[in-house]
Amino acid sequence: MKATQGTTYRMLGSRVNDVALQLEELRTIGATGKKLNRASDDPASVRPVLNTRKQISNIDRNLETMGKSLDTMQATDGHLEHVENIMQRTKEIMTNAINGAMNDDDLTVLADEIAQLRNELLDSANGMVDGKYLFGGYEEDTVPFVENPSYDPLTYDPNDSATWPYLYQGDENATSLEITTGERLTVNLTGNDLFFGTSTWDTTTSTNNSTETGRYDLFLELTQAEEALRSSDQVAMQTAMDDLEGAAEQNRRLRSQLGNRASRVETAMDYQEGVKVDLSQVLSRYEDADAVESFNAIIQQETAFQAALSVTAQVSSMSILDFI
Repeated sequence: MKATQGTTYRMLGSRVNDVALQLEELRTIGATGKKLNRASDDPASVRPVLNTRKQISNIDRNLETMGKSLDTMQATDGHLEHVENIMQRTKEIMTNAINGAMNDDDLTVLADEIAQLRNELLDSANGMVDGKYLFGGYEEDTVPFVENPSYDPLTYDPNDSATWPYLYQGDENATSLEITTGERLTVNLTGNDLFFGTSTWDTTTSTNNSTETGRYDLFLELTQAEEALRSSDQVAMQTAMDDLEGAAEQNRRLRSQLGNRASRVETAMDYQEGVKVDLSQVLSRYEDADAVESFNAIIQQETAFQAALSVTAQVSSMSILDFI
């Protein structure tokens, strides 16, 4: 069978087109650095690539969540440090009042300072991050602590929160975070636990919330210290002094617990970062092209393309006169 000139032209044109398409694909690989740009490039790699991308996406989401929680925990620690300073300063005031020779006017000045420290304690208890209250539990949009206008030291009852100097408007629900599969961690403190010394709280009634044995109402301790100074009651001053130390220890204990949790979150983030690096390496084996191999392939394909064009040009220039 004899091939006509038209058939030869079509064969050469098809070959040039195939070489041009292959060259374009190699140039795309070289430009993107990816050997898997479409599912048709390597169908067998599509499933592991998609699974790996999903795992990386989940890790990114977890890292973002843990990062925000860690920021909140660090901000909370700043407020707890201020609370510790307040308790320390109040103890210093009471020590001076008990050991020093002071008249009523001097004690009144010290009582006024404690009143200001109690206002600072209220500011810390109502601390916010990103427009959300830190110590309100799930009630993030409600001011956790307000002064009780009905407070009367003569009718104070530790078993009835309605008689306490300050009222809590949050709840007892602490926020938990899943840091690894199956492991959840509490990442904040609730106001009832930290400032009132009670681990349970029911906002529907005020009579079943009581300060537990060995725990302290920080607002009450400062209030009673102030009252002892204004009444010049040495016995009450000493009692307030002892209770202030217990209240300060309560703050330090809970702050230490929060610090341990923050450390665990940091460890979990480091672990997730390591897993992400490993998954990125797996993904790279499927997707990334070798730069040197891609460059050499492009050079070879360009040479083949130029050769195909040269042959096609020579055949195109031939005519019947060349055979006479």
